[in-house]
Amino acid sequence: MTTTVEAIYENGKLVLQRPLSLPEKSRVRVTIDTDLEREAWLRLSKESLLKVWDNDADDVFNELLTK
Repeated sequence: MTTTVEAIYENGKLVLQRPLSLPEKSRVRVTIDTDLEREAWLRLSKESLLKVWDNDADDVFNELLTK
């Protein structure tokens, strides 16, 4: 089973934002995805999307939507 939860790193420990319904002593695998990395991916995604969608050729579709 894969579950994604938010956590904050405090005093050398990961503090979960909500409890998990796991039995005590369950072994889990933790993947760290920092905010800086996430923000960089979001910025790159936005830039790529704007290159594709923000162009004069698509203005014809905006005109059709207003009719």
